[in-house]
Amino acid sequence: MAKVIMTVDDSASVRQMVRFTLTGAGYEVVEAADGQDALNKLGKTSVHMLLTDLNMPEMDGIELIRKVRAMQEYRFVPIVMLTTESQQKKKQEGKAAGATGWIVKPFKPEQLLAVVRKVLG
Repeated sequence: MAKVIMTVDDSASVRQMVRFTLTGAGYEVVEAADGQDALNKLGKTSVHMLLTDLNMPEMDGIELIRKVRAMQEYRFVPIVMLTTESQQKKKQEGKAAGATGWIVKPFKPEQLLAVVRKVLG
């Protein structure tokens, strides 16, 4: 059975690129447009990993991570930030919230797949 990965980004083109990369490698992808949309969908579907942007309307990636980590079934699910932010302070904030890893956009498909394979085992 394919692993399910949720991609959370307010940019439709980024979600499309992530979906294309991951489905091409045999993963199932659930898309969410922002943190609130992601939380709504997490209540209805089970995922093995989250890829989230940092800067989004409604709820940013850090707040999303905090809320997901508070959900019993997602306490240990890998969450990787996929963002244009590369500042150390932001990375530390993400890690403190519970992020597993960090990928800076723009990303190369091979780089994304390498991180996904690493955190999913």
